[in-house]
Amino acid sequence: MSVRRGRPCPRCLLSETPGEEALAALNRQWIEALPAERRADDAVYRTRLAACRACEHLASGTCALCGCYVEYRAAQRARKCPDVPGRWKQ
Repeated sequence: MSVRRGRPCPRCLLSETPGEEALAALNRQWIEALPAERRADDAVYRTRLAACRACEHLASGTCALCGCYVEYRAAQRARKCPDVPGRWKQ
C-alpha cells in the first residue's frame, strides 16, 4: 500500500486501506459466504484485482463507476467489470 501525505492511496484495495479494517473484515466475510459455485477461482480473482489496481476508477477499495467493493465483485464468478469496455477478460 502506498501512503501519500498521510492519506491512503486511492488506488488501494479495501483490505489495504488503513482505518478500514472492520469494513475489510466484513468484505472478507461476504466473500467467504459465497457458495463455491458462485465464487471465481483464485487465479481469476487475482487477475481481476490486478486490473482493478491499475484502473483510474479505483477509489479506496470501491469502483467509482458502480460503487461496489471491488474485492467482493471480483470474487463473484458471474460478475463483470462495469467499465466499457470491461477490463476483466474472465
